[in-house]
This record gives sequence, structure tokens and C-alpha cells, in this order.
Amino acid sequence: MKFTTEMKEQVRSALIAYCENYPTRNRAAESLQNVSSATVSQLCNGKYDLISDDMFTRIAVQIGFAFDSWTLHEGKTFKEITFALSDAQAYKNVTWVVGDAGCGKTTAAIEYRRTHRNVFYILCSEDMRRSDFVREIAKQVGAPTDTTNLRDMLENAISMISFLSNPLLVFDEGDKLTDSVFNYFISIYNRLEGHSGIVFLSTDYIKRRMEAGLRYNKKGYKEINSRIGRRFFDVSPTEQNDIYAICQANNLTDRADIEEVLKDARRSDNDLRRVKRCIHRQKRIIEAKRVNNEKLKMKNGGDTDE
Repeated sequence: MKFTTEMKEQVRSALIAYCENYPTRNRAAESLQNVSSATVSQLCNGKYDLISDDMFTRIAVQIGFAFDSWTLHEGKTFKEITFALSDAQAYKNVTWVVGDAGCGKTTAAIEYRRTHRNVFYILCSEDMRRSDFVREIAKQVGAPTDTTNLRDMLENAISMISFLSNPLLVFDEGDKLTDSVFNYFISIYNRLEGHSGIVFLSTDYIKRRMEAGLRYNKKGYKEINSRIGRRFFDVSPTEQNDIYAICQANNLTDRADIEEVLKDARRSDNDLRRVKRCIHRQKRIIEAKRVNNEKLKMKNGGDTDE
């Protein structure tokens, strides 16, 4: 992607806001993959000459900035997730949020991180080992990750988290963590109890996994279940009126165009990722028709002059 000066300024503004979530810009830089503190400093100070477009892209992706001109609609599900995040941060508790795939959990979490201080977002995966899990936490909070000693890395991360005012750790797709990491999380939580809020986000697969873990007395499951208060925080499913509002918020206002989006959404259980793609597609179709009509008008005008 070729970055214009205006686009670079937008990334700069977003990066400055991202850095405000950390004690220093150096700490913010440590949370970014393959981005030096010097680069962060130069970009924040508006010195772009030595920063490549690839680096701008790398930074934009990691701080959650996009150029797709998408307007966020704060519907019922979004507000419920935001409440769970806010409550966990304020009262330093552990909450496990459960919602359908594509209901907007990740979007709500990233937006909450963008608008609140001391919020750290960790995307979990099935291949995460304990060392990966700890390293990702350390990286996100800006703690050193250049040591091979897992205990030291964790100690540094926990010390930094405990130092902050009302920190919040958000673990997206937490149901993908292995049993080994699950069990290791308990010792991390024990160190952070009373110092940090913790929120897990996932689909309802975690419920079946928790039931099986408790039924077969698998190591760590009783402790995890106890720490989330022996209940999950279920959010409302996305409804068609939510999708209608999303269309309106993103300047798709013709009833026929909106109906195309609603019809497509019904086939995908109102998956908001699918909805976003469909809205963009409808807007491209509208723009193509507009351009074609303009060309026809110009052509007809030329014929008339002859």
C-alpha cells in the first residue's frame, strides 16, 4: 500500500493514542512486533522520511487501525461486552464472555482497548505453549521479553501490571488455549488477584469443554470455574434490527440495498464479519452504477451535440 501524507498522519494519531496506554513510548514499542522504539518516536514526532510504507502498515495492523472507513454501531451486544469489560476493570474480577462467532466480541474488545487506559489485548491460539502465553502477556504490557527464563519474564510482567491503575487483561478466543496453559493461568491469576481485571472471550464451545473438564475431574478446571464465579457471561445474539442499524450507520440507506444485506445475513446466522463484507460489496455495486450512469450521461450529451 502506498501511504499518502494524510494516511501517515492518521496512523500517527492512532499510534499516539495507543502509546497513551503505556507508561512510556518505549514500553509501547516493546508491545509491537518488529518495531523499534526509535521508529515509534520518529513517527509520533511526525518524522516520516526514514519510515517505509511497509513499516506504516505493520504498525497500523498491530495497533488496530484500518482505513476502511467503517462506522462502528454500538448495539445491544456491543454494549453488553463493553459492560463486562468495564466491570472487570473497575472491580478487578475475572469474567468469561460467551457469544456467537461473528457477534462482535473482538471488535468490542479492541474498541474498548482504544478508548481506555491500561487495557491489554491478547489473541489466543491452539498452538500457544506456556512460554508463548507468558511472552505475549509480557509483550503486550511492555515488559522485557529478551530473556529465556520464563519465570523472570512472568515476574517482570506481573510487576508492571500490578504497578498500573486498574489494569485489564483481555484474552480473545480463550477457549483455544490448551489444558496445559489453562492450568498455568491459575498461578498467573493467583499473582494478579486484586491487582488486575481479566476477561476471556470465546464461543460457547468453552461451556462444553468446562462441563467435560469438571465431569472427568481434569486438572485446573475446578479452579478456573471457581475464578469466573462458576458462570459465564452470555451476550445477546445479533438481530436483524442491529444489522439494519449498521447499514444505516455506514451510509447504506436504500431499502432494497439493505434488504440484500439482511437476506445475506440470515444465511450466515447474522455473522457481523459477513455483514461488513456484504455492506462493502453493496456500496461498490452502487458506486459502479453511479459511474456507469455518469458515463452514459456524458455519452448521450455528446451525441446530442452532434
